[in-house]
Amino acid sequence: MGAIYLIRHGQANFGEADYDRLSALGVEQGAVVGAELLRRDVRFTEARSGSLVRQRKTAETVLDWLGSKAPAKEDPRWNEYDHVDIVARHGGGVPQDATDSRGYQAILDTALGEWIGAAEDSPCAETWPAFLARVSGALEDLISLLGKGESAVVFTSGGVIGTVAGQLLGTPDAGLLRLNRVTVNGGITKLVSGRSGVSLVSFNEHSHFDGRVSRLLTYR
Repeated sequence: MGAIYLIRHGQANFGEADYDRLSALGVEQGAVVGAELLRRDVRFTEARSGSLVRQRKTAETVLDWLGSKAPAKEDPRWNEYDHVDIVARHGGGVPQDATDSRGYQAILDTALGEWIGAAEDSPCAETWPAFLARVSGALEDLISLLGKGESAVVFTSGGVIGTVAGQLLGTPDAGLLRLNRVTVNGGITKLVSGRSGVSLVSFNEHSHFDGRVSRLLTYR
């Protein structure tokens, strides 16, 4: 069976105007992820990344650790949902506040629930059905490229990973609403692909942030 490793990007700059870039901590997280995949002797024939800066920079850091000379191929279908647009349309347009991340998370959770519930009627540029379709399509296309026993690594975001995991468990909406909010920066989710289809075998692994590097464990 082949494996697909979904890697959540390192910490971005929450609450800042230029959110879509890695913080110094995020860069360190990427290095730890690279060391973990190297320890596992992960070998892959395909590497993908969304087009967001935080995803691409995480990919660069991790692949450098793995000694891969070829960059991850960009595929915007692995991009995160547009939280700014969703909060603007379904959450009153409240801006990110670095001093109250929990408060913002509560607003975002409510807005995401309304976004999902509105389906195609949402005023957002991308609706929930459209988001689900593009994420599903990205995964299906990647799987189609893998030969017997071949693996892939993907650098993406928590909402995408939660949705994929939820879909494989039968409830993509619950995956987005419940699994997404517990994904850690630099977490590793593993899927396996075989004759019976694709299965979720691990979600949000982050033991590589235990012990002496526990300060690197972040959720946003």
